[in-house]
Amino acid sequence: MDEQKFYLETIGQATDADRSEIETLFYEFLELEHLYESAAELVKTQLGIYDNEFSMKFQRNPIHGIESRIKSPQSIVGKLQKKGLELSAKSAQKHLMDIAGIRVVCYYVNDIYAIAELLSTRDDFKLVKIKDYIRNPKPSGYRSLHMIVMVPVYLATCRKEVPVEIQIRTIAMDFWASLEHQLRYKTHAPVPPELMDELHELAGTIAETDLRMQDIYQQINDL
Repeated sequence: MDEQKFYLETIGQATDADRSEIETLFYEFLELEHLYESAAELVKTQLGIYDNEFSMKFQRNPIHGIESRIKSPQSIVGKLQKKGLELSAKSAQKHLMDIAGIRVVCYYVNDIYAIAELLSTRDDFKLVKIKDYIRNPKPSGYRSLHMIVMVPVYLATCRKEVPVEIQIRTIAMDFWASLEHQLRYKTHAPVPPELMDELHELAGTIAETDLRMQDIYQQINDL
């Protein structure tokens, strides 16, 4: 496990006086990981229920795929340090809203808003924040709908409210975002401004294609 490697590397560099504190922090982060994994699974299960219901009622699935990720202890510690915050599981829970993340890839733009509406109106999910980068794209051309919802996780002895970041986008938006991420963050050389302009233009073309595909689907469905 990455967590065990992180723990062994950290504790190997520590003094005897610090080891007990590091061990406590390590197990706190293991518990934190379990908590956020549980919250992500609850959201994924609910998304699967919606997808199956749509399939039964309308003979099609609105969701193409669902992926989830939980930030590693290394990433959490790095983000806390960057923000100048206390290095603890409690601090992470209080200040970081993106420890658990889910990416939902839909077929059409209308599906995005339908799924977002269903999630935000659940009695036990509390909508904390929503950012619509579809109607208001980022300067780079990035498009997606971002939500943060508080999810109740019932443990053996208590109930915890856990934030989960949900990104909902179409297949076309996901295609552009994945390649743009690779170009921007996975290459060693900086991307020249003229190529960034071209990426922005391509994002607009893909967005137009998205809407045209949705229009074609609606016309065929009307027939």
